[in-house]
Amino acid sequence: MLIIPAIDIRDGKCVRLTRGDFNQQKIYLDNPLDMAIIWRKQNAKMLHVVDLDAALTGETVNFDKIRDIVEALDIPIQVGGGIRSLDAVKRYLDIGVSRVVIGSAAVTNPELIADLLTRYRPSRIVVGIDAENGIPRIKGWTESSGMQDYELALEMKKIGIERIIYTDISRDGMMQGFGYESTKRFAGKAGMKITASGGVTSSEDLRQLVQLQQYGVDSVIIGKALYECNFPCQEIWYNYEGGICLDRNFSTARTR
Repeated sequence: MLIIPAIDIRDGKCVRLTRGDFNQQKIYLDNPLDMAIIWRKQNAKMLHVVDLDAALTGETVNFDKIRDIVEALDIPIQVGGGIRSLDAVKRYLDIGVSRVVIGSAAVTNPELIADLLTRYRPSRIVVGIDAENGIPRIKGWTESSGMQDYELALEMKKIGIERIIYTDISRDGMMQGFGYESTKRFAGKAGMKITASGGVTSSEDLRQLVQLQQYGVDSVIIGKALYECNFPCQEIWYNYEGGICLDRNFSTARTR
């Protein structure tokens, strides 16, 4: 089970939201690059970076911040948030992003997905489905798609998408455990490679996730639980400042 730390960027800062609510925000670090370096020093094999401003506006507001992360780290970076055009996808892939995550556009413009798959390998294009009670929400989780989550997945599968990032919105940022049943239901109906996201809080949640490997769940994105040091492995970090266990040398460390 590949564990992928999440870095959400808003107004150029590293933040976490509760259930995607922009009014429930906590700032962890002013510079997302510093956070990326912490996760890399903790041996992260991949990072999941989201431009929250772009998720609302469709404009790549934090592009420069994301480019800094890609240039500084030596591991794959996947990026999501407001990627709704061929130009936006090309711009990210051209700077070395490993794969892009398409969310809203999978609902509003499925032709874009088909076009992208004629230009790029399926491993470079991932669809993100953020669902509440089984219904995908789009545009920064502010609108309903009006369809079932697995129906959207099956449409994407027909086009050629191989991987879905599935988020149970009701669990995201709540620190109350992930949606085991909702994820199992979705993965079982989709029959695709699944990256789980939203609500993973403890080592017990990870043990439960392992049980879903038979349904195609092979990786998990973890956000707030890592930032709040919920896992025993994080005891090796030296300091605890504002909810983050910081390595005293992180500000000067680089991986490349």
